[in-house]
Amino acid sequence: MDSITHLFYGGVIAAAIAPRQHRRAALLAGTVLNTLPDLDVLPLLLSDDPIVRMTWHRAATHSWFVLPLVAWGIWAFFRRRGGRVAQAPTRWWWAIFACLMAHPLLDSFTVYGTQLLWPLPVPPLMWSSLFIIDPLFTAAWLAAFVAAMVAGSRQWGGKALAAGIVLGVGYVGWSLLAKSLVQREADRALAAMGLADAPRFSVPMPFNTLLWRVVAMTPSGFVEGERSLVADHGPMVFRGYPSNVQALRQAAAIPAVQELGWFNHGFQKAQVRDGQLVLSDLRMGAEPDYSFNFAVAEPDGDGWRAIPPQQLRWPWEASRRLGDMWQRIWQQPAAQAAASSGETPAASASK
Repeated sequence: MDSITHLFYGGVIAAAIAPRQHRRAALLAGTVLNTLPDLDVLPLLLSDDPIVRMTWHRAATHSWFVLPLVAWGIWAFFRRRGGRVAQAPTRWWWAIFACLMAHPLLDSFTVYGTQLLWPLPVPPLMWSSLFIIDPLFTAAWLAAFVAAMVAGSRQWGGKALAAGIVLGVGYVGWSLLAKSLVQREADRALAAMGLADAPRFSVPMPFNTLLWRVVAMTPSGFVEGERSLVADHGPMVFRGYPSNVQALRQAAAIPAVQELGWFNHGFQKAQVRDGQLVLSDLRMGAEPDYSFNFAVAEPDGDGWRAIPPQQLRWPWEASRRLGDMWQRIWQQPAAQAAASSGETPAASASK
């Protein structure tokens, strides 16, 4: 999730566990503790390899094998110094531990994924039910944080914290339910297209959990579809897009290609631009705008040879479509309305 959400999220968790008389201190401590795992971006800035910067983020500092040791070190340090932690060591241990462990857990609900089991060679967990910035989700934690800070040690501050946690966790639960509803419709449409077994993922569109995007891989590329839980009825409509799967197979032995494929679970688009093989992470963005595009190889006879990876940026149009996205939540497009009246979704994917 975004750094702002982590501040309030961490503060509320710590304050809900720490003693009531320590509530304001716990709110501030929680903001710091929940920010610590993301400090891995600082040493990664020293690397000139953009793929390293991407794939090593949310790794060791987000590991559930590492963070308990970090929590113990922080707790032991402050306990020896006396003060609040020494006054209530058990409550503060659980506050520190829960706050640190909750950070990567929340990150795992985004599509970027989190290496919760590092150093095991397991691809990042990506439950992808929350967009990285979701104002409604943040609002629950922000309101609880502010209320508890105002209340101090007064009893109603604890109730405000509990209410914020219930709302925040409830919103995550809603996001998982919404995801399951979208995936059910996507499964039906993809099965009708002969793609019942195709690898796929679903992810909410920016800033909400009402409009979703689903991508499924095909032998020649991928298909992409949208689903509004408010407006859409009938079968889901997918559009087909090509990917240079032959070039991707030829370059499969290149380390950068392997690392990206492991990190993005194989959800990537390959294309040749200006004589270079470029891989785009399909999980973040939407056709044709993707947040992460890497040039990884150049032609070598009938194959490809590795080059120092470069992160490419070209004119990005997605921000200009935010207004259309908001309208899309509430209005079913004509093509999809036609599909719900009898047109098969496969017809749209073939265009």
